[in-house]
Amino acid sequence: MSEDMLGIRAPAKLPNLVKAAFEKARAAGDLTYYPTQAAILKPGRSGIAFQLRFSPALASKPKPAPPPPGAGEKKKPFNPFENPLASMIVAQLPPNHVLVLNKFAIVPEHFILATRTMKPQTHVLEADDIAAAYACIWAYHEDADEAGQELFAFFNSGPHSGASQPHRHIQLLPVAQMRVGLEDTDGGSDWSVMADALSSSRSDAEVPFAVLTDRIASGATAEQLHTAYVRLYKDAVRLLHPDENEDLAGEGEARISYNLAMTRTTMALCPRVAEGATIPNKSGEEEVGPVALNGTVLGGTALVKNEAEWDALREDPEKLLGVLSKIGVPSTKGSATVSNL
Repeated sequence: MSEDMLGIRAPAKLPNLVKAAFEKARAAGDLTYYPTQAAILKPGRSGIAFQLRFSPALASKPKPAPPPPGAGEKKKPFNPFENPLASMIVAQLPPNHVLVLNKFAIVPEHFILATRTMKPQTHVLEADDIAAAYACIWAYHEDADEAGQELFAFFNSGPHSGASQPHRHIQLLPVAQMRVGLEDTDGGSDWSVMADALSSSRSDAEVPFAVLTDRIASGATAEQLHTAYVRLYKDAVRLLHPDENEDLAGEGEARISYNLAMTRTTMALCPRVAEGATIPNKSGEEEVGPVALNGTVLGGTALVKNEAEWDALREDPEKLLGVLSKIGVPSTKGSATVSNL
């Protein structure tokens, strides 16, 4: 895909740049990688192989220090994208973005597309945000050293989406690295990126929450990509607010919480009404959780943070459907697939 189509060109040999930066920053102690245990859940008749991960080491993840007693003015929240360490920068992506590593990685080589200047995570994405993310996706696919690699991009926006940083950023996961640990996992070979399955007319994959999808044709322009995204966003708003007839703005503060996912061939958007839900433990005697989900849910993957959640979901995969049914608009109320770009 040419720069003329998107207006932005990702760096040459991007996969190599990400790998080298990740290994160097990890060796220097500037980022932490949390290895995980993995399991594949196949709940009900969903047709989905859902990847569940658990990292016992996450319990020791550093937490922000509380303000000292009697502190006056509120301290400005730490912004990891404002002045990142040089070792955390993968590359600049002119004119408006930078690629940085995720400081606390669950997936190896997890990196992030952030705006150079502070822009709100809760605003509708701009055309250059979408184009920059898609340029990175294509850079992986067309890498001269190892053609055919894929990236999964996701965006969390709003209080129910799993968003954790107010500075605008889109997260990027190499799909090959998302498979780490699945080789010896029962059913691991069945896992694939769920967004692609949901947008395929040949798939029997179903989820209990509405997902709006669009197939991306090779050669799509930046304008076409952004138009498709805005259309999905507006349709998602109407799912949550069906009685409102006013014209929706395709810019500024978003009206809803949602997750966006992009792959080389798919754009998917999920309106959110909750970040997660509690589940009963293995014996059913008490609740554990909450199990919280961000945009990786559109990749068919989830992370749990304690052993009780890990055990309960593996013991009874139907509990996962219970969580999924509470995070969005019920799929019976109008999930849709939008026409191809």
